[in-house]
Amino acid sequence: MPRLPEYIGPAAFGLRMGVVIPDCDLIGMITDAVAACHEDGLLEDGDVICVTESVVARAQNNYATTGRIAAEVRDKLELEPDSRLGVIWPITSRNRFSLILHGLAQAVPHGEVVIQLPYPDDEVGNRIIPPDFVEALGKPPGAIITREEFAERGFVHPITGVDYPALYEEIVRDTGAKPTIYLSNDPRRITAFEPHGVVIANVHDRHRTRTQIAALVPNCLNLQDLCNTNHTGEGWSEWGLMGSNMSSGNRLKLAPREGNKVAHSIQVRIAESVGKRVEVLIYGDGAYKDPTSGIYELADPQPNFGATAGFQRGRMREGVKYKYLADLYLAEGRSPAEIEGLLAARKQERNIQHQAVSVGTTPRKLEDLVASLADLVSGSADAGTPVIVIKGFFNRI
Repeated sequence: MPRLPEYIGPAAFGLRMGVVIPDCDLIGMITDAVAACHEDGLLEDGDVICVTESVVARAQNNYATTGRIAAEVRDKLELEPDSRLGVIWPITSRNRFSLILHGLAQAVPHGEVVIQLPYPDDEVGNRIIPPDFVEALGKPPGAIITREEFAERGFVHPITGVDYPALYEEIVRDTGAKPTIYLSNDPRRITAFEPHGVVIANVHDRHRTRTQIAALVPNCLNLQDLCNTNHTGEGWSEWGLMGSNMSSGNRLKLAPREGNKVAHSIQVRIAESVGKRVEVLIYGDGAYKDPTSGIYELADPQPNFGATAGFQRGRMREGVKYKYLADLYLAEGRSPAEIEGLLAARKQERNIQHQAVSVGTTPRKLEDLVASLADLVSGSADAGTPVIVIKGFFNRI
């Protein structure tokens, strides 16, 4: 296949690779795939090589067992087997939280696990109970909705068909602990159950939630505090249990660790192999909301887990509003050729976010956009393309 012609704008495509297993030479596999791309004239300086976090973590053998989670929770919160453990605002997901919950409940096999869920949806848009049901109850904001008040209705997730409160109760019971589930949008309600320790399980607003809880129950931690050090000789990530996924048996695959170092190593190896200067990004969930289900896909703490220095952390992508300018110049009597020249000139401008020409072009972090694009291209099913090449995006802003 020849090099993409000049008339093609930004483009993204996936590269297929072999199966990635723990302790394999992932950087070598990625370099070989990119080298093949280069041989076909499809690689240029300034392209972005995006690698899904799942293969990075797998190659790092980055796993944690539910037993380890239980041991860390017991140790860090100083729990006894018959203690009462509070869990605030977990995501309702088999993949994201069921094994984490199993590990938390294992910490108190003769005690109780009190789970507070938000309503009507969890933090990423998974429906727990219908809004009209909440309105019919007529309770004030932040009030507790008990399990008895909605258990008989058997509300299930509209996409998966799973009754998550019932599932979470079953998971806790399987460890021997007693489950107590209720709904409330006020995290401080957990104190009514007098927990001996609390795990803050939400992701994006975790720091604020912890501040609210710590003032009332100082013995608390969040998911990032678990499995986040390497002193045990097992898998670990600076993200702790955030960004983890269900694996086989009783193991979770953690988020990749030291993503910036991994991205830099890939960049160096590609430069040595094919002589191209590319940027590299380790991506997770894309930051977008599905308009059909209403689910916000970002269950990871952020869309990227590491990137090379060219991304300049926090660098924003901004631009002029072409449609607005085209109409403006046309109204001034400009010819199509003149309009094209003027648009090209305006595109080179910087610091335009406060000008009228940028209306509708909200600046966004570059790494978030690139990671979200990569996630959309690769998907999470059977595409088999863990490496995504993005062209004409990074080097044209």
